[in-house]
Amino acid sequence: MQLAIVTGASSGIGQATVRLLLERGWSVIGLSRRPTAIDDPHFRSISVDLTCSDALRETLAGLETPQAIIHAAGIMAAAPLGKLESDIGQQLWALHVQAAETVMNHFAPQMQAGGRLVVVGSRTSRGAANRSQYVATKAALVGMVRSWAMELASRGITANVVAPGATATPMLTQPGRAASAPIMPPIGRLIQPQEVAALIAFLLQPEAGAITGQEIAICGGASLGK
Repeated sequence: MQLAIVTGASSGIGQATVRLLLERGWSVIGLSRRPTAIDDPHFRSISVDLTCSDALRETLAGLETPQAIIHAAGIMAAAPLGKLESDIGQQLWALHVQAAETVMNHFAPQMQAGGRLVVVGSRTSRGAANRSQYVATKAALVGMVRSWAMELASRGITANVVAPGATATPMLTQPGRAASAPIMPPIGRLIQPQEVAALIAFLLQPEAGAITGQEIAICGGASLGK
């Protein structure tokens, strides 16, 4: 049975991904600050503060090397230039970028051919008014993952970014984003977490072995003409 590690497993895209992978016969370890309430013999929930590198490294040291890693943990914060707070920027960076680096850095050297790294980014990675700190972390993920893809291609390991638009998750109503309300995609509805999870699951399949170093948008048309 193949093993996947999913961060942000307690809600949103992370939890949707855990559920889909379990349905498809994977064994899954979920890493999140809060315990993940999924009753399945092939699922293990581990509570850890992903923004604390020491605690995260200690947790990873006790885990076996997975075939796939999905970094789906995320938070939103929005503020215009002039009202940016450095501690908020540091929290965003620690969770989105540093945690991804810590997890991938720990496991990638031992991963075998067919391994998969997937990071959840954002379709706003090229810029969004009042979201500069959030966007900066998502843009950094694209550059980081593309670099990893270059390093890992010869080993048969892929690395990609899945970049959703406005998705129906708790993040849409998360405190701290009053300065930047979500915009309804042209398809007339929010993207569902299960739709993002399905794209992630496809990237884990052998048929996706030629897809690497890509930022793949799932935005309901929000990126059209931009």
